Amino acid sequence: MTVAENLFIDVKVDDSIKNDPAITTKLVDACPVDIFAAGESGSLEIVTKNLDECVLCNLCVDAAPAGTVEVVKLYE
Repeated sequence: MTVAENLFIDVKVDDSIKNDPAITTKLVDACPVDIFAAGESGSLEIVTKNLDECVLCNLCVDAAPAGTVEVVKLYE
């Protein structure tokens, strides 16, 4: 599992979906604050500078296969 870190939010993405262009497209389309981007060959990339813009909508969690994307709050 790949973990991208920032101050307030972490996004954990399972390695099994990182190279699936169809899932990448779903995540890019679902996220209202552009946390996800398509890299080479449609691979999934996390835009770390946008992580703290996360609104905790869980649209990415819903768009991905169960258990492959997790949004973690680093605060209470």
